[in-house]
Amino acid sequence: MTAPQDPFAAPDAGTQQPAYGSPPPSFGTTPAYGSAPYGTAPSNGWQGPPLASWPLRVGGALIDGVISGAAQGVVSLVDKNLGQLVGFAIFLYFGYLTGTNGQTPGRKVVKIRVLREADGQPLGAGAGIGRGFLHILDVLSLGIGFLWPLWDAKKQTFADKVIKSVVVKE
Repeated sequence: MTAPQDPFAAPDAGTQQPAYGSPPPSFGTTPAYGSAPYGTAPSNGWQGPPLASWPLRVGGALIDGVISGAAQGVVSLVDKNLGQLVGFAIFLYFGYLTGTNGQTPGRKVVKIRVLREADGQPLGAGAGIGRGFLHILDVLSLGIGFLWPLWDAKKQTFADKVIKSVVVKE
């Protein structure tokens, strides 16, 4: 029979107990799945070209707005309904350009491009046009969706999140 051990006795000299509440040291092991390696900053998940800043995005949208507004305004001098039709046609065309090559005239000037988040490829014509329509979410949120890229890790609007796109610098 062994003698009962004293719970208040000092541990053996050969063993070292971890401090209360701290996990035991695990030297030489890798971090848990999904966590960043030791010494690296957490990633936003995007591994492609640098994301475009909000001011660049706004600049591209303003240039596109001036182009669309000017064309629509000139045609509206002749016929108001035809001017609205021209505005809608330009909206669809800019969506098509966004989907096929990622750039509208305004985005080309400020050197940014819209890409699929999954693989960095163009969205496709239908998704590009759909992204244009999805900006209604950014409008319905009282414009907060357009401001969302200011603090979002991937600098996405609500439409970008739904369609899974990112806007990058060239």
